[in-house]
Amino acid sequence: MKTILNRLIHHETISKEEARNVLVNISNGAYNTSQIAAFLTVYMMRSVTTDELEGFRDALLELCIPVDLGGYETIDLCGTGGDGKDTFNISTLSSFVTAGAGVHVAKHGNYGVSSKCGSSNVMEHLGIKFTSDVDFLKRSVEKANICFLHAQLFHPAMKNVGPIRKELGVKTFFNMLGPMINPAFPKHQMVGVFSLELARLYSYLYQKTDKNYTILHALDGYDEISLTGVTKAITNNAEQMLTAEDFGVKAHSQEAIKGADTIEGTAQIFMNVLKGNATDAQMNVVCANAGTAIATVKQLSPKEGFEIAKESLLSGKALASFETLRTLSQN
Repeated sequence: MKTILNRLIHHETISKEEARNVLVNISNGAYNTSQIAAFLTVYMMRSVTTDELEGFRDALLELCIPVDLGGYETIDLCGTGGDGKDTFNISTLSSFVTAGAGVHVAKHGNYGVSSKCGSSNVMEHLGIKFTSDVDFLKRSVEKANICFLHAQLFHPAMKNVGPIRKELGVKTFFNMLGPMINPAFPKHQMVGVFSLELARLYSYLYQKTDKNYTILHALDGYDEISLTGVTKAITNNAEQMLTAEDFGVKAHSQEAIKGADTIEGTAQIFMNVLKGNATDAQMNVVCANAGTAIATVKQLSPKEGFEIAKESLLSGKALASFETLRTLSQN
């Protein structure tokens, strides 16, 4: 590690294979916490290269505990986090709305590191129990159209990094990796990223896979469709700019989609949305993201996807999907 750190400190980059090896060595406990923290810090001060990101991703996918969902074709809705916006759990809610629309979802999530409340925090608080039991996960997809994959159960390589990330409390390149390392290897992916630069990196790496994808970045900084301005969307074969008008709704303020300061408050917003008791802004932003995921799978327009998402939410199908998953996880 000393050699790698010296090179990085002198503004050199490392190869894909070197990046892969560093993460494998971290997994094997070859480095101390100070070395790992120094390594993470480098990438807070400069951009990660495509080769480096690809190497990091390859290592974590090789080291993960894979999940075979038995032929179910799934989508993951996942943001990198790290946008500093402190919204409520939009991508997690969108996952249940997508599932309520009959689209199979393999939701990859974790505890919050750079945010107050990650998807795993709110799921755990609301009574969803985490497991790596594949039969249960298959049954979840079969009965609820969704399973929740708590990252720490599937990525043993992360155990030496988790406490350091928590202590640092700021985004690191692991934020960039989260959506790329779903252990169920979903065919479809809707991923939100915290910068245009990262959207380009993702696009380049996803072009080298057989994934069907939509990459999102709101130009005012969100790692998802925010409906507060213009969002850049990059798919397998097109790029477009999306606004609230593309979904047939009005734009809203950033304040309108802020999250709560506590886990209890976050969970309250979560259930209000699922029960259709939330504000128009909260429900519209969830349906815009779920609609885009649905549109990604079904090859529809954003507006068509939005209408399907809205029906899923207002009819109670999204809530039913959540309640089914919770019941399954508690029995």
